[in-house]
Amino acid sequence: MDRCRHCRDDRRDVTEVGETRTLQEIAVTLWDIALLAIFCVVAILYASVGQAGGTGYIAAMGLIGFAPDVIKPTALALNILVAAIGCVRFYRAGVLTWRICYPFAILGAPFSLIGGAVNLPSAIYQPMVGALLLVAAFQMVRSVGGADDLDARAPSEPPFLLSLLAGGFIGFVSGVTGVGGGIFLAPLVLTFSWIATRQSAAVSAMFNLLNSAAAFAGVWATMPALPRELPLWLCAVGVGGFVGSWLGALRLPPKVMRMILSGLLLVAGARMILR
Repeated sequence: MDRCRHCRDDRRDVTEVGETRTLQEIAVTLWDIALLAIFCVVAILYASVGQAGGTGYIAAMGLIGFAPDVIKPTALALNILVAAIGCVRFYRAGVLTWRICYPFAILGAPFSLIGGAVNLPSAIYQPMVGALLLVAAFQMVRSVGGADDLDARAPSEPPFLLSLLAGGFIGFVSGVTGVGGGIFLAPLVLTFSWIATRQSAAVSAMFNLLNSAAAFAGVWATMPALPRELPLWLCAVGVGGFVGSWLGALRLPPKVMRMILSGLLLVAGARMILR
């Protein structure tokens, strides 16, 4: 009798352990699906204004608990795909031209490579960058009402020397922070009315692509770490990049694009300050 009772207790323990493992597997699967959906939505929103979504991917992975040495190269890898899709879309729409792009890229790419190899304490750069993003968000909100007039008065080409300097500075910052840099470039060129809203989205996509690729090379040389889920994440952001870039290149009016950009700046700035 006692032996049978012990057998039943052992079977109960095995069943409880099996049920616990099943619940854990279901929870992990739900988290994986939720993260894919988040990445896709982030890519749609960011790609609609020429961004690649780096700050959104970083926030999502940080909430789930991925380590910093995994988050930075992974965000850059996702950036590269979404930015490449955006470049192709804006080029086919006739918005992306060589003249408006190359002044920002001359110093942007090499300085992004340098920044990618630099690992500064987050307490140093995050509050400063967050404050700059919040100021940029405020400026974008102010410009929404006059977006059409500002675009009509904007020159067809940005000033060469200022674009050169801006590209180098933003390239370094993008490499250090692990984002493509377009999130800093777009509000800058729109604040000074160097180019129109849709052109700024096209330039941002190009800038994100070049700087993300250069920064990824710098990161890979110092801390190579990529998660096994990366192929699925690339598929999710790829779908989002196709949808978002189509909206930005062909459908969204300048006012809406500036509103989306201001929202992204606000969220990114607040996240950097409050984390």
